[in-house]
Amino acid sequence: MVFAARPCAVGYPALRAAAANALAALRSIHAARPDGAPIYVILDNLSAHRGETIRRWARKNRVELCFTSTYASWANPIEAHFGPLRQFTVANSNHHNHTAQTRALQAYLRWCDTNARHPDVLAAQWKERTRIRCEKGIRWGGRPAKAA
Repeated sequence: MVFAARPCAVGYPALRAAAANALAALRSIHAARPDGAPIYVILDNLSAHRGETIRRWARKNRVELCFTSTYASWANPIEAHFGPLRQFTVANSNHHNHTAQTRALQAYLRWCDTNARHPDVLAAQWKERTRIRCEKGIRWGGRPAKAA
């Protein structure tokens, strides 16, 4: 799972997308904000995110769960981070185990947090957002863009 936390992305890789893993990730995010400020988390419609246990915990801890519409991943602002994340941590990699892959993911996220306003990073995010928006039209019956 990847959650948006302030302008940075915080990764919580898990072997299975289960409610217990989602709740553990939310607790970790909540613990990182000891000031008690409300936290807004954008989630997709995975059934593991919608359980009553998670909703009850979120209400109790001032965590607002914001669900994207079904088949609307393009509406989730964190989606723009997945393309570069795949490119820099997963593509052409041969991680020996999940621990090594998790370390690569966390190193990439730390680098992104450090260089969040770097022009190259902003350009890559803009390019990925544009790609996702173009896919939206194709997914909803629009015509694909003509090749140049």
